[in-house]
Amino acid sequence: MAENLTIARPYADAAFGQAADGKTLDQWLDALERLAAVVSDETVQDVIGRPSLTEDQLFTLVTGAVGEELSGDQQNFVRILIENNRLQVLPEIRDLFVEKKNAQEGVLNAEVTSAFPLDDAAVAKLKADLEAHFKAEIDVHVSVDAELIGGVRIAVGDDVIDTSVRGKLANMAAALKN
Repeated sequence: MAENLTIARPYADAAFGQAADGKTLDQWLDALERLAAVVSDETVQDVIGRPSLTEDQLFTLVTGAVGEELSGDQQNFVRILIENNRLQVLPEIRDLFVEKKNAQEGVLNAEVTSAFPLDDAAVAKLKADLEAHFKAEIDVHVSVDAELIGGVRIAVGDDVIDTSVRGKLANMAAALKN
């Protein structure tokens, strides 16, 4: 949702700035991962929308469900999200934070879509090949889409490598039209 990304961006920027200043990027990422998981839960989503809960009750619920202790800055961040009714965009905040962290560390994201599940060895080989091609560390995310029929589709930034059967059929159809 583009709207949620627009709402989440300034919060992600603020969290990233705080984490970078304190040299605590990994700790912030861990906290954001846990917070996003908590607010993504359907039961918590129902509770977040209840007007009968006070901000303090909601804060206690969310931070208690996170499990591990949050730093003071992270607790303040959660309070600001609650005050501004923005808890629901925590998954987007986390995603934007990861993008900024990866960009700073020179890590590229690869979205790999396969027609069939890939085993760990295939993913490791694909990652090594992509890192050699792009001359950068690659963070690989694999998903399965049976509509590809066969092969894989890889997206790294604006670069797309489509070796799927569906992609080849689309190319053939375009060539026949011309």
